[in-house]
Amino acid sequence: MKSQHYSIYAIILIIIGLLIVAYFSSNGNMGTFGITIMSGLFQGMLLFLVASGLSIIFGLMDILNFAQGSYFMLGAYVAYDLQHPGGAMSLTEIIPDPNLRFPVAVIIAVLIGGLLGVILERGLLRPLYARPIFQLVLTFGVSLVFLEVIKFIWTTTPYSWTEVFGVRENFFELFGQRFSTYRLFVIGIGAALIIGIALLLQRTRIGIIIRAGVEDSGMVEALGINVRAVFTLVFTLGCAVAALGGAIAAPFLGASPTIGTTFLIQAIAVVVLGGMGSYAGTAVGSVMVGLAISVAQSAAIGTDFSALPSITPMLLLIVILLIRPSGLFGGTTRSS
Repeated sequence: MKSQHYSIYAIILIIIGLLIVAYFSSNGNMGTFGITIMSGLFQGMLLFLVASGLSIIFGLMDILNFAQGSYFMLGAYVAYDLQHPGGAMSLTEIIPDPNLRFPVAVIIAVLIGGLLGVILERGLLRPLYARPIFQLVLTFGVSLVFLEVIKFIWTTTPYSWTEVFGVRENFFELFGQRFSTYRLFVIGIGAALIIGIALLLQRTRIGIIIRAGVEDSGMVEALGINVRAVFTLVFTLGCAVAALGGAIAAPFLGASPTIGTTFLIQAIAVVVLGGMGSYAGTAVGSVMVGLAISVAQSAAIGTDFSALPSITPMLLLIVILLIRPSGLFGGTTRSS
């Protein structure tokens, strides 16, 4: 309990420190300060959508899925292709209204991500549950296959989102600055998932079965519950959440072959920073890293430190591990 208190104090101090740096790097301009904070929350929630699936799969199944970023990338490409005319799977003729087409595209991207997650878990990972090193090599290899398939279908040319729809084209004002309403939409989706997945794991029957299966799969199977099917569900959920992240990130970030790797590296930093297998740590860590990246981007403007934002997650990870070698919530109950 005392170690948890130290973690909470560390979180508060780091966030306050980031806010102070953000304020001074904006020269006291509340508009610029607001941009930094809004951008940080936005990036943090996008990062959470990758890191949460990674954390769930590792925390409940002891599988570090290196293909998680590929599902994020796939979600971005599928959503882009479905939304825009001329794509291989374009829905523009079937659903002319872009406001309706976008949620349909997101749902389809999530379903495809979940289906491929089932195939990966049942067809390739299941025989390797007792061989963790082989799991790492396999999921890394799958990520490379994903990348080559993406390049074959959509080429290596990055795609920028051009189709407008209601949430994407509306704006709101904060501190005298205009922000896209879509940023609030993404932040809201991330916050809803933080709460929803936590309730699923802690308050529902399926969540109890999942956690019991992790602790003692033999006892759960003796009760007539198919533990393998439960683990497939967990893995599918993690992959589907990553595909959801890519789909809702695409209107801002577009789709490119590098997007998966970028978010995977940051997500791994978040999972380690928060404490391996701790869902609460992943949620807090995502927000912290998102804010840190945004503050670094603001501080790097007009300087020679253009690489600062890209190395910030690792710098923050080093600081946290020096304070807490097991991560912010390391050593706590899994899925906590």
